[in-house]
Amino acid sequence: MANLVLVYGMRLLPADEVASIGEAPIELKNGNSARVTMHLLEGSREQIEAQLKQSLDAFFDFYPEI
Repeated sequence: MANLVLVYGMRLLPADEVASIGEAPIELKNGNSARVTMHLLEGSREQIEAQLKQSLDAFFDFYPEI
């Protein structure tokens, strides 16, 4: 299997200041482009950490071959 890359970004902001979240563009070496869907996790530090761990586990469930 080829080496893989996991693209992600994180930033903490006050919950009441976020109006919308869009997709992040990715430019590939072959000239194509892709997009990364951004996700929002809200709550206390402990709640965000638990949601993030759960989301990461679910993400890899989509790719059982890796």
